Amino acid sequence: MMELDIIKDDEMDLLLEDVSTIYGYDFTQYSKASLKRRLNRICLIDKLASFAELRYQVVNDPSYLQRFVEEITVNVTEMFRDPYFYKKLREDILPKLGTYPFIRIWVAGCSTGEEAYSIAVLLQEINLYHKSLIYATDINPTVIEKASKGIFPLSKMKQYSENYIHAGGTQDFSSYYVAMYDIAKFHESLSKRILFSTHNLVSDSSFNEFQLILCRNVLIYFDKDLQNKVFRLFDNSLQNLCYLALGDKETLRFSSLESRYRQVKDQKIWQKLN
Repeated sequence: MMELDIIKDDEMDLLLEDVSTIYGYDFTQYSKASLKRRLNRICLIDKLASFAELRYQVVNDPSYLQRFVEEITVNVTEMFRDPYFYKKLREDILPKLGTYPFIRIWVAGCSTGEEAYSIAVLLQEINLYHKSLIYATDINPTVIEKASKGIFPLSKMKQYSENYIHAGGTQDFSSYYVAMYDIAKFHESLSKRILFSTHNLVSDSSFNEFQLILCRNVLIYFDKDLQNKVFRLFDNSLQNLCYLALGDKETLRFSSLESRYRQVKDQKIWQKLN
């Protein structure tokens, strides 16, 4: 798709202020380069020839906001993405959490739910699912609705199955879903302990105390100040000696909270110190 430059930096700032003021969605601290690409992409796809057209659409048509949020937020995910990360969870992190009477896990920025279902599979296989609760949240209500249905393209199951095996999977992966035409519907037994909900990392507060928080490949789209704000949110939500998992290109190093955590060897997982 051709690269356009319809939206200028000052125009982008004006539009983001409109969205924040009118609708309460604050994207002003998202990465400017990423936002600009996405705004130009919206103009191209929706055949909006100028900034004025895009701004008019967003400000005057509340129903268009849902589409706007879908395009601004990044919804790229897969089951057992980075399999060796999940293997570490299976073999080390989750068994340690198994010593707790109850395990609360927050998958922040869950997108369409693949990561939440991956965690559910792990918990089932190590016999901890019965005493766990997974909170899967995202700013985008459309992807939350999709996630809650547990339906994914059947064409992706081959890749997901390979990821699962590399992550130490012990079952036939197809036993977790029913194939129907071109979709795979995961069994409701996997979702019965997952709570899907909208949550805005930028403006919403802590809502529970967790033993494990996963926020992978979300913070790379935030600027440094917003990253630190979200880290403080996670810190306020995480029990001492418990774990925060980030994406491959994300780190607690050089953040204001670095001294409060130690990194688990070879993984983007940090343990909160007592």
